[in-house]
Amino acid sequence: MHPHAAPAAPAAPASPLRVFLLDDHEVVRRGVRDLLEAEPDITVTGEAANAREALARVPAARPHVAVLDVRLGDGASGGSDHEGVEVCRELRARTPELACLMLTSFDDDEALFDAIMAGAAGYVLKQIGGSDLVTAVRTVATGRSMLDPRTTARVMDRLRRPQPSGAPELDRLSPRELEILQLIGEGLTNRQIAERVYLAEKTVKNRVSAILSKLGVGRRVQAAILAERLKEQQVSRTV
Repeated sequence: MHPHAAPAAPAAPASPLRVFLLDDHEVVRRGVRDLLEAEPDITVTGEAANAREALARVPAARPHVAVLDVRLGDGASGGSDHEGVEVCRELRARTPELACLMLTSFDDDEALFDAIMAGAAGYVLKQIGGSDLVTAVRTVATGRSMLDPRTTARVMDRLRRPQPSGAPELDRLSPRELEILQLIGEGLTNRQIAERVYLAEKTVKNRVSAILSKLGVGRRVQAAILAERLKEQQVSRTV
């Protein structure tokens, strides 16, 4: 699977690129805000210190990108260790076009996997360089996925673990859709898939949309994760 593989990205949002920040540390928020607002085409339209504030303030801020801390209070105040992931899931459910970039101090493979399945467009460590963070924000704003290379391997390790309940969501797909899903898992674009299965690119685009809908996911990278599970199931059946 190639997490970065994606169809041609749509044009970037009209300037300025609006960003919302969620982090329970004021110093971190201030640092990220100063970094982003130093860019002429980026503006921070809102920020929050906890999940409740974020869910209340994002609609009015109308951001293109939400930069979300994975851990809020490290669970010390009754929140979950990955409360930022839950915020991502809720925001994506309310505003599917919003790109969520997860920011964390911890190289946590479970949080990474959960964030991707919650619809996050990217996941980077706080140790990332300033210019790289700006690049990550710009990348997810165009609709592409952004995974820190140091953590991508952990996703693959997570996928290769036995899945006790299998992947019942795959049962909703037709044989043709399963074939296309496998090609998504190989990182192919819609055009490349169309050439492989001898269909019009527009037809493939519609099929991919149907697949994402049936699987209950919003991004190709999430579908690719399920494709990896499908592959593991097929291998286990032949052993």
